[in-house]
Amino acid sequence: MAILTKREIIEALERLGQLAEAQGEKVELVLVGGALAKTIAVERDWPEDWLNDAVKGYLVGLSLGPVIFSAPGIEVRRPSIAQLLAMKLSAWRDDVDIADARRLLTELRSGRDREEVWQDVRPYLIPGDELKAHYAFQDLWESLYGDA
Repeated sequence: MAILTKREIIEALERLGQLAEAQGEKVELVLVGGALAKTIAVERDWPEDWLNDAVKGYLVGLSLGPVIFSAPGIEVRRPSIAQLLAMKLSAWRDDVDIADARRLLTELRSGRDREEVWQDVRPYLIPGDELKAHYAFQDLWESLYGDA
């Protein structure tokens, strides 16, 4: 399958909203997941996982990040920066996670100190990965800001 265009994704999300609204429901997505997505895949001859929930293993709670798309019957948000950072710290798999975490930490810091930022991130860590995430956070902080 070819890479989906922005327009195709928007049309598919709008259709997902139409289907939900016709059933008296409203779909709320956080970038991934969603019932009725298989219907859209069948209609457009796309793979069933065009809209997937692979990230669910890294989602703890649900932050109310900004709305990035809205149409009748559907609202799509992205997680907050703190939750995205927590997901990257919990995963901490490769250079991509580290580069993403570095960018997210820089965006989240906004003049605040280490403990304030950590307190924002901590509620979204995967249970059992808190220590690994804390070490990753400390290492990342020190590489960017020193001991401050």
